[in-house]
Amino acid sequence: MNKGSLYMIPTTIGEIQDSPENFIAPSNLKTTINLNHFIVEKIKTTRRFLRKLDSTFDIDNTTFYELNKHTNPSEIHAFLQPCREGKNIGMISESGCPAIADPGAKIVALAHKENIKVIPLIGPSSIFMALMASGLNGQNFSFHGYLPIDKNEKIKKIKSLARSCNNSSSQIFMETPFRNDSLLNDLITYCNENLMLCIACSISTSDEYIKTLPIRKWGKNKPSLNKKPVIFILGKN
Repeated sequence: MNKGSLYMIPTTIGEIQDSPENFIAPSNLKTTINLNHFIVEKIKTTRRFLRKLDSTFDIDNTTFYELNKHTNPSEIHAFLQPCREGKNIGMISESGCPAIADPGAKIVALAHKENIKVIPLIGPSSIFMALMASGLNGQNFSFHGYLPIDKNEKIKKIKSLARSCNNSSSQIFMETPFRNDSLLNDLITYCNENLMLCIACSISTSDEYIKTLPIRKWGKNKPSLNKKPVIFILGKN
């Protein structure tokens, strides 16, 4: 029996428009609504997304496997069982591209190990959209995900990121939304005042805010970032 494929399905990172064609490629739409097995971060959010794609989507006859920080690692192997039986599965993140800054990479690694084909679909990534709009080095860059929660460890990481900018490498990272303002204060305090910082906030929404300034200027004009999705980029131009 031929194995099924694992489709990596990006979702909107901003407001969902009225018509599916406004936020998902037609080829993605066709693929997604023909699947009935999904690995997702939150079932409730995914159900809403699928119904937005197609109001007649058969939710009741669809199987969902929830993969997030609460998932027991021993459960993950079973998530790919439909693929082993020749059926296709879709992986959907809460926002943007699956398996980037979320637990999905574990499933993808297992799929490769079992020779299950992994098919990434076209879609938005706040990480790359922020870099595109930053004016910072898009040839040499690193993504660090979320910074440490511990204050001392976070400061050490910030100083390390600042040093990495000396080779003109852009350093991309995130923070839990309710800690954004605190992180901005730390960046202003512990980074060289001439280092460039891009703040890309609420990408693809009506409140989108993207600006790149030297650290010293951010200190004089700090935006309110509390509880908003933000990508931070340190670098030189």
